[in-house]
Amino acid sequence: MAEKYTKIKKIYEGKAKKLYTLKGKPGVLLQEFKDDATAFNAKKKGTILNKGIINCGLTTYIFTFLKKRGVKNHLVKQISPNEQIVKRLKIIPIEVVVRNIAAGSLLKKTNLKEGQQLSKPIVEFYYKDDAKDDPMINDSHALAMKLANEKELNTLRQTASKINSILKPFFLKRGLRLVDFKLEFGKDNKGTILLGDEITPDTCRLWDKKTNKKLDKDRFRFDLGGVNEAYAEVRKRIIGK
Repeated sequence: MAEKYTKIKKIYEGKAKKLYTLKGKPGVLLQEFKDDATAFNAKKKGTILNKGIINCGLTTYIFTFLKKRGVKNHLVKQISPNEQIVKRLKIIPIEVVVRNIAAGSLLKKTNLKEGQQLSKPIVEFYYKDDAKDDPMINDSHALAMKLANEKELNTLRQTASKINSILKPFFLKRGLRLVDFKLEFGKDNKGTILLGDEITPDTCRLWDKKTNKKLDKDRFRFDLGGVNEAYAEVRKRIIGK
């Protein structure tokens, strides 16, 4: 008999997901993926067809893949096309960005050109605060703001690098270049740091290996067209549907 999950209260609604507490299950939450699309810290808004279903399925597949390779994360299981049960985390307000190829905001901060292969991956921290446009920070800023301690910052950096080393060949095998991606982490009730949030075309830049065609949210950000088709193509290559 399938386990029953009864929503009690919506405790969070972000740009791409909602979180609900569940009756009789204090340690977990129901995470619902939305079709809403936003860019430039929600200054641009829209909808992507079936995005909630695509991103939920991709995150389940990728988080399961990562867990088998030693990356602890919050996924418990997927219970519907666009819903997961996840461990309840206290989110660390630091977005961790890993870059393999020059693109996006990196171009504004450096003399690198779009598409330039980096000799070594770059790991960056951003303060998770929409009101401040998620500014880039360093370890000293994070320590001063008491966002995390030194050991925790090292864990974030090392885990992000490990994830990158796993996902680069994972995507490449499926004809996709992992340009860069954003990760979020949180602590469970034992204080263990786990990977949370999602890994999808919303949070990764993915380019076709042969043509460098963008197959991610940049198609929405910059009005490149074919947004729905790009997300569906990524799902097809990874999940096979």
